[in-house]
Amino acid sequence: MSAKTEHYDVIRKPIITEKATMASENGAVVFEVAKDATKPAIREAVEALFGVKVKAVNTSITKGKVKRFRGIMGRRRSVKKAYVTLEEGNTIDVTTGL
Repeated sequence: MSAKTEHYDVIRKPIITEKATMASENGAVVFEVAKDATKPAIREAVEALFGVKVKAVNTSITKGKVKRFRGIMGRRRSVKKAYVTLEEGNTIDVTTGL
């Protein structure tokens, strides 16, 4: 397996929500990442895939909610998010795609 494939295993997809858009105004980008991804691995993957310098990585795990669908109880999946703060002058435009 190549190094690029490993980076794509760490970073799943960008998250585009109101909160993520507000974070991007402060130079941060939000990604959904693998549950077992560490902050150094996330930093390395973002720097390798997008060619930018990362200042800091903050992570949070959102627990999956229990929801009812047609009377049957189900559970949404838990998601790990990474708030990646970039160095001054570096940007990632997630709206155009990878």
